[in-house]
Amino acid sequence: MKRQKRDRLARAHAKGYHAGVLGRAKEVCPFQQVDARSSWLGGWRDAYEERSYGLFMK
Repeated sequence: MKRQKRDRLARAHAKGYHAGVLGRAKEVCPFQQVDARSSWLGGWRDAYEERSYGLFMK
């Protein structure tokens, strides 16, 4: 069970990271559950921070 939960949260983080790389707003988070939503937002914040350093070009 724990492996499935980690995989689900890792997938949410990766999707949030991808959304952040694309420049999408954090309000478009598709997750409603608190743990998945926080993982998605964590990924989004990571990508947003990297974009602010100029690591990604649009």
